[in-house]
Amino acid sequence: MHEPATDWKEDKSSSIKELLGKWLFVLYALLYGGFMFLNVTSPGFMGIDVGGLNVAILYGILLILAAMLLAFAYNHVCTRVEELMNRDAGDDPAGKDGP
Repeated sequence: MHEPATDWKEDKSSSIKELLGKWLFVLYALLYGGFMFLNVTSPGFMGIDVGGLNVAILYGILLILAAMLLAFAYNHVCTRVEELMNRDAGDDPAGKDGP
């Protein structure tokens, strides 16, 4: 009665997705670390006005946009890798017949 809605198969691309996730995490951590470093070492720089906003606000917006961009990139790459590896293994990635 409470069976899985779909049939899950082995994820042949999990090691690639794991590695990509770790690298993107390190990249984002470096961006965030730079933000924190600038806040601690040069608060005056973070207070400089640029177009009506200060550097800290602009850097914060950049961090949010970077997180979104990295998430979209991760999803795109992982989807392509899954499709490629499942196609090579003879599995049908979308659950339908076709090229």
